[in-house]
Amino acid sequence: MAESFNDFFEENTQWVSGNTAVPAAEPPRPPKSRKEMRKRRKTHRRKNVIVAIVVALVIALVAAGCFFGYRRIAAIRAVNDYNDRVSQDYPGPGTGSVMFTIEQGEDSVSVGKRLVKAEVVKSAEAFASSVSANSATLYPGTFQLKKHMRSADAVAILSDQTKATGFLDVKSGDRVSDVIKAAAQLSGIDESEFQSIVDDGGDGILPAEAKGKFEGWLEPGQYDVKSKKSASDILKMMVDRRIAKLDSLDAPTGDERERLLIIASIAESEVNSQDYYGKVTRVILNRLAKDMPLGMDTTVAYGLGTTANKLTNAQLADKSNPYNTRVNKGLPPTPISNPGDNAIKAAISPEDGNWLYFVTTNLESGETKFTDNEQEFQKFVQEYKTTNKDAN
Repeated sequence: MAESFNDFFEENTQWVSGNTAVPAAEPPRPPKSRKEMRKRRKTHRRKNVIVAIVVALVIALVAAGCFFGYRRIAAIRAVNDYNDRVSQDYPGPGTGSVMFTIEQGEDSVSVGKRLVKAEVVKSAEAFASSVSANSATLYPGTFQLKKHMRSADAVAILSDQTKATGFLDVKSGDRVSDVIKAAAQLSGIDESEFQSIVDDGGDGILPAEAKGKFEGWLEPGQYDVKSKKSASDILKMMVDRRIAKLDSLDAPTGDERERLLIIASIAESEVNSQDYYGKVTRVILNRLAKDMPLGMDTTVAYGLGTTANKLTNAQLADKSNPYNTRVNKGLPPTPISNPGDNAIKAAISPEDGNWLYFVTTNLESGETKFTDNEQEFQKFVQEYKTTNKDAN
């Protein structure tokens, strides 16, 4: 009963102080039984639960209101952003014709500013945003655009490499003869002007170690040949970039630099995978150290202005060809192509090994096998003939 009476007095006792008058009131009736007391406690707990539920519902309603309100605000902002972009863009499709050139390595912000200046697009920011939104790559070259184009339409053209004109693409392994032919076609300068400079030794363009020969000294890459006014300017642009690249790779200087380019050009021409450049370079050095002919068909073909797969037995035995390393010992007089970075790096730091022979046994996959044993080399030759009989 003590617990029951304690509950009773806690719920019904009133305290007064001093002489404060207490209004007359009928005292509460004590519970008649424990059952009634339990009922009162149960009712009290139920009220607490109801209050907690109501509070939770209010909080949930407030949270939902905040969530949907935020979404509504975000949607309004998105619409406003879209309207802002639209206001910063021309409706398109545009009028007239504008020839626009993107330089090598130029970013979208720089391109956008020049497009605004050329009246192609309305906002550089809108153009850059369109490039980013479409994960587009802007290619160097000269493109035909219109005035007052939509940014997205301009991006579609500038990111399509097939629409670029005026840029010469020099590839690793290209020969000088191929490069000047393409440069003449793109620049509109007669090929004879290029050939005359090549035949005359490139005075004022080539470094002394090149000994008047352009082969190997034209750096692979893309060049804006339409912006140049002469064949001399175009060739100098490629040679200067080659020299800068060799310097950046810490390539040796003087005659050793020319020797490096010769070796790298052979490696570039002999195999079609950069994975083998280091081994081919080592084969060349090992054969030179043993005073053996290099035996490279690609050098023979270069001296005759043809390709290795077109050589005849008579041509392979022709000692009068200075590039015939089948019968003449030592390196050929000049590089036989314009090697790329990977071949040059391999020539600077060749792989370690005692290989003296190699054969590309599968022309389709480029698989190449190396050995220091002549009998194993002959097995590789036979494998080559068997695997590639349809290609021969």
